[in-house]
Amino acid sequence: MATTLAPVDSREVVRCDHCHLVQFRTTNHLCRRCKTSLDDEPEPVVVQPEPQVAPSTGTSSSHLPVAMAIRNLRLRAGLSQRQLAMRMRVPRTYVSKIENEKACPTLSSLERLAEALHVRVPDLLNPNGRTIEDEIRELMSDEFIAELMPHISKLNSMQKATVLNEIREMTLMTRRSA
Repeated sequence: MATTLAPVDSREVVRCDHCHLVQFRTTNHLCRRCKTSLDDEPEPVVVQPEPQVAPSTGTSSSHLPVAMAIRNLRLRAGLSQRQLAMRMRVPRTYVSKIENEKACPTLSSLERLAEALHVRVPDLLNPNGRTIEDEIRELMSDEFIAELMPHISKLNSMQKATVLNEIREMTLMTRRSA
């Protein structure tokens, strides 16, 4: 007795966003090759905000650094939530949920966010939206640091430690005399 199979065109064909394998949707909704989820929007992780005490002010702060960083980086890049969502290939509401701390992005979402914003994943954890490149650029704009940089590579570890200790001593003397 022959088993009647459903026509091939009735099954959903999907492409994995991670490894780009084109395949029929599996029953467990995972890619056959890389085992990542084939769903368009990753399941958001609901964040239960816990009040945190800021060390310097003693006030309550529940802001997630990643939410603030994503919003700041998105605005700095001149992108709307919709444009960022299109670059990430997720619904706009998912970006909104992340920025408004209603969802915590998964690691794969952080990677896609970083790629869409042209930054690295660690940059997404900096709440002021500054990248490491920004901080290096600002540091190098200091005349003293810029003049010092070519000489540092010529020093051995003992010489570097000596210079650092001298600088510490100088700053301590400045504080004592003030």
